[in-house]
Amino acid sequence: MPFIPHTEADVRSMLEAIGAPDIETLFDEIPSALKVQSLAKVPEGLSEMDVVRLMRDRARQDEAVLNFAGAGAYEHHIPAAIWQIVGRGEFYSAYTPYQAEASQGTLQLIYEYQTMMTRLTGMDISNASMYDGATAVAEAVLMAERSARKGPRRVLVPESLHPAYRKTMQAIIELQGIEIVTLPCPGGALDPAAVAAIDGDFTALIVPQPNFFGVLEDVAGLTDAAHARGALVIAVVNPMSLALLEAPGSWGATGADITCGDGQPLGVPLSSGGPYFGFLACKKELVRNLPGRIVGRTTDLDGKGGFTLTLQAREQHIRRAKATSNICTNQGLLVTAATIYMSLLGPDGLRKVAASSAANLRALRERLLRIPGVEPLFPGHVHFHELALKLPRPAADVVDALAARKIVAGVSLGEEYPEHGDALLVCTTETKSGSDLDAFAGALADVLR
Repeated sequence: MPFIPHTEADVRSMLEAIGAPDIETLFDEIPSALKVQSLAKVPEGLSEMDVVRLMRDRARQDEAVLNFAGAGAYEHHIPAAIWQIVGRGEFYSAYTPYQAEASQGTLQLIYEYQTMMTRLTGMDISNASMYDGATAVAEAVLMAERSARKGPRRVLVPESLHPAYRKTMQAIIELQGIEIVTLPCPGGALDPAAVAAIDGDFTALIVPQPNFFGVLEDVAGLTDAAHARGALVIAVVNPMSLALLEAPGSWGATGADITCGDGQPLGVPLSSGGPYFGFLACKKELVRNLPGRIVGRTTDLDGKGGFTLTLQAREQHIRRAKATSNICTNQGLLVTAATIYMSLLGPDGLRKVAASSAANLRALRERLLRIPGVEPLFPGHVHFHELALKLPRPAADVVDALAARKIVAGVSLGEEYPEHGDALLVCTTETKSGSDLDAFAGALADVLR
């Protein structure tokens, strides 16, 4: 449908009908201090011809680069078939499946997605996705607090958790009276003994695997240490890593209680930062506090199999402020891509992608550590397709210098971890060849000279 703006006569007519003198009156409840008086950085409108010229100039800047950055968003190969299927009208324009009789295809796909995620994470129940990994972590904390129902409202968060996740979590839960206790990780990983030694009770412990630095945590020790204190364990995982690593449902003696993370590695392109989708799964005992919705399988009056929404614990359209959560529509389109991606690759394909990513990191590590002055920031740990390196000069300068050579060198840690201003977080996936690794190592050696 084309957009047809209202004429001035249309606006006057509507204002007269509702008895308002002008449009500004419709927004008089907004304090004037919050109103933006001008848009100084927004240019004047352009003609169609000038807009086309501008967009062509911008498109020419979209050059291919050699990417070694990860930090929560990963450049994996996405088979062409995936988004060809996702782009079909019945998937591409499908909305929230409230009416089961008209949404069987969408409901079945979500059901298949939930099944795959429970098998991947080792949990009992999966919901139908969240906005992204960061909000999934925040919702997991709120879920843990609802499940506890009593005791201190405290959650332990290692500083090795993704900084963006920590900030988002803080923004969402800070007004709900939940204390966030940040645990230092001077060696790059959290020590289970530090959890055991925490003064006072706490509701939950967040365990990232791998953590932001690519380090594999002692998940069994941390899980058991938290459970010994009567707390829940929230696993924050890279789903691709689960093709090789132990599933959170098997951590320690009884497994993690809640598992969440970002599903972007599963068939979702980088897209300049989004949209992505989050996943959230849990043990069966906690399902009543699970936000979002669950699709279940059932039979109709004629005995035919079908799918329907079996749990909408959020109830935001009824309970409002008392709802379990105020999540709105889930990221259905991206869940569709992830479901097709996992279906096409299967368990063996996922293992090959994860193993290739890890093998490339080992190969890159060998090349980069031959460069004078380059050292591992956290030696003695096992990593999964991400590694922090200490450089002989500020990492931010190195990133800028390599960007001029069309190489995204990684992520400088100095902005989020000032004590590591000379550290660079590099990442490899299955998309990198031996010549790509050589090119990066050679360029980094030149820059550091």
